[in-house]
Amino acid sequence: MRVVVLTTSWPRTESEFAGRFVADAVERLQEQGVEVEVLAPGSGYDDHGLAYGGGMAANLRRRPWAAPLMLLSMLRALRRAAREADLVHAHWLLTAAVARFGGKPFVVTLHGSGSAGSFSDVEMARERPGLVRFLLRPAAAVICVSETVAAGVRAAGVEVVVIPNGVRVPERVGPSADPQEVLYVGRLSPEKNVDTLLEAVGDLNLVVAGDGPLRERVPHALGAVPHAEVERLLERATIVVAPCEREGFGLAAAEAMAFGRPVVAAAGGALLELVADGETGLLVPPRDATALRSAVERLLADPALRERLGREARARARERFGWDAVIERTLAVYRSALASAR
Repeated sequence: MRVVVLTTSWPRTESEFAGRFVADAVERLQEQGVEVEVLAPGSGYDDHGLAYGGGMAANLRRRPWAAPLMLLSMLRALRRAAREADLVHAHWLLTAAVARFGGKPFVVTLHGSGSAGSFSDVEMARERPGLVRFLLRPAAAVICVSETVAAGVRAAGVEVVVIPNGVRVPERVGPSADPQEVLYVGRLSPEKNVDTLLEAVGDLNLVVAGDGPLRERVPHALGAVPHAEVERLLERATIVVAPCEREGFGLAAAEAMAFGRPVVAAAGGALLELVADGETGLLVPPRDATALRSAVERLLADPALRERLGREARARARERFGWDAVIERTLAVYRSALASAR
């Protein structure tokens, strides 16, 4: 099977978070014998400065005139690559506008992208359902990474299948570090509720892996680190904190679960699907620093509770997010799309 992956986000270095889950999925597909050609900004088509920096949404607001140029470059690259392909897999709603002209059956994955604001997949489905139906109707299949994203897209009148992002579930995990560490992994930006995080636990042994416009507020942050380093931090962590209630999936929380680390999460978005309160972690009201602090302190003081929550979180991660199941379901969608096209 030959597949062209069309994406507006792709990690350019080992330390870059953007599009990491797309790159990981491509690697796993290739391990299954799928021939994949990736069309990404700067390494497939010219994004005209829109893809990186402040993010696609922010750049589009500043430079809307560049959008047609990027789409034209994307289309030219896709038409060339699709000649030898069986299928196109487009990531995010914007790419569906191009994938429909690739001349091959196409599948679209919607990630939610809360950081995109009004341009996110969920907000577009809510505010412009007619446009979303128009873009997605020609797709052979529409994949959503969570029920949170799927609910908004279904409300716009589009049938979807839910396949979560995959995570690596290690064979075994060791004890956390001493002294105890509270870990946050993610973008340092306002929509991630970084201010709430710092107010709640900034005086504890907080380890922060990430970069973004609020980096100056977190002078001890490690910045963007390679994914192997993120996994090392998860192995050391006592607790992982996920304070953003608008996640389309919640990759950091899912990876924490895979490593058997209890998560304290804001009760909102896809985190409600990942974290079962009192079973795999603790949920707190969004942007409530007092509640977040209380939940973290409770877990730090109770090793038996941490062990129980972490054990159940790990089992649930293996069942729901393990790569074998995720790739098998993705390949089933591919086969169905090709069968329908024939």
